[in-house]
Amino acid sequence: MTDADKTTPASGAAGDADPTDAANESPRAARTSADPVAGDEPPVGVTYGVGPWAGDAPDDPRFDPELLANGDTRNVVDAYRYWTMEAIVADLDARRHPFHVAIENWQHDLNIGSIVRSANAFLAAEVHIVGKRRWNRRGAMVTDRYQHVRHHEDVAAFAAWAREAGLPVIAVDNVDGSVPVDRAELPESCVLLFGQEGPGLSPEAIAAATGVIEITQYGSTRSINAASAAAVIMYEWCRRWA
Repeated sequence: MTDADKTTPASGAAGDADPTDAANESPRAARTSADPVAGDEPPVGVTYGVGPWAGDAPDDPRFDPELLANGDTRNVVDAYRYWTMEAIVADLDARRHPFHVAIENWQHDLNIGSIVRSANAFLAAEVHIVGKRRWNRRGAMVTDRYQHVRHHEDVAAFAAWAREAGLPVIAVDNVDGSVPVDRAELPESCVLLFGQEGPGLSPEAIAAATGVIEITQYGSTRSINAASAAAVIMYEWCRRWA
């Protein structure tokens, strides 16, 4: 394999459920569980989704016959209820944003899964894992199945890929010389590069960046959680360009 192995979203069985996230209700089917009484907390272990399709099945290849028959409890928006995973990925690919997200991975950081999930939510073009190939997918909550992920063996390989792709690398870290994101240039096509919890970005990553930005903070802590920081920056990109 090369040092920049691109992987397509992982395959999964139809109907794979995300038991920790409540999904919105489809108008064409009932919830799989009874609605909780107003003011009550949902029962522990109850998964919300949509039941079997009501009426004649749609004549549309995007729909999954198994999901239509048995219901759909996946963590997807209503527009994608009952669709096959391949159909969802194809639809996302047709409208992905031109920003990429990259994360250094030297310590098997648990934040990576959460960053992948946010990249899916903000429709990033691709996620790049720099360093160790293995990363903790639990925080992604299955969203990596809908998100393209590429691996780079080290910072040099990642930087070479970015140069070839013509994408400026915008590092995110509160180091000397960083510019607050609300006052910084944030290109429409770029790679947003994040470091690990604790050490932040490596010196090699900072050196490879076109620019370095930070998030303005107002409390006593020096930094915020890496996954939270990534979500803030992705939202700011979307606020400007989406």
